[in-house]
Amino acid sequence: MSSINTNLSAMTALQSLKSTQNAMNKNQNQISTGLRVSEASHNASYWSISTQMKSDNGALSAVKDSIGQSKAMINTFTSAMDKSLTYLNKMKAGLVAATQPGADLAKIQEEFKANIAGMKSAAGSANFNGQNWLAGAAPTAEPKLVVSYDGNTNSVGLLQITTAETRLFTDATAGTGGLLGTVAAIDISAVTDLSTIDAELKKVDTAITAVTKGSAMLGANKALLETQEEFIGALSDSLTAGVSTFIDADMNEASTRNQALQTQQQLGVQALSMANQNSQMILKLFQ
Repeated sequence: MSSINTNLSAMTALQSLKSTQNAMNKNQNQISTGLRVSEASHNASYWSISTQMKSDNGALSAVKDSIGQSKAMINTFTSAMDKSLTYLNKMKAGLVAATQPGADLAKIQEEFKANIAGMKSAAGSANFNGQNWLAGAAPTAEPKLVVSYDGNTNSVGLLQITTAETRLFTDATAGTGGLLGTVAAIDISAVTDLSTIDAELKKVDTAITAVTKGSAMLGANKALLETQEEFIGALSDSLTAGVSTFIDADMNEASTRNQALQTQQQLGVQALSMANQNSQMILKLFQ
């Protein structure tokens, strides 16, 4: 039946054309953004999962930045401790030389003063972002370095440092306390008994052992941080790949689909045009 009030063919063709146009708009949005899920309405489940994964990845990025800062901090303190070991070894050699008959103890002591001043300077200047683990009073709480983030429990992993193993002086200016406090007090300028020099030599050896232990502790923690940094980098890459799987558009597929939709759109326009022409044919019945 032909009707001048309702053109069912045109209505069907128009609905089909609208559907094609909606599909084209969606596909073109994927091409322009590179995303097949850019908002919750596109796929609530995938959007929710990817949003959480991106949030966790952001936290991992912050952890990685913190580890980088911690490594730089440890490098600063390690350099100062290694420099102190150099000075200690010079003092050890000086004390050995001081046991030789006729040694100029006053001159050797002057060298010790320079070495002690160097250790004080190294400890006092080893500051990084307001932190100094080599000089100053013991902290009320030991520093803890960020090393990981657990998205399941929303918790941050921390690495505690024992600064008692690295504190060279409790007062670097005065040269008192800490691992090197007794060494800083050495004075052999007026020594007449060689046993006194032996005692001072034991103090220096004890200090060398303690500083070496502290430096080794820092090195071990730095190695741990480097391992964590590698792991977090790999984990971050995995999360990025996972997010991509959920929300990124396949550009090859989108491009191919776009061409197909353009063809469907052209055919839809032709079908609508043909359906509208059918109504015009009714006029010929009255001619």
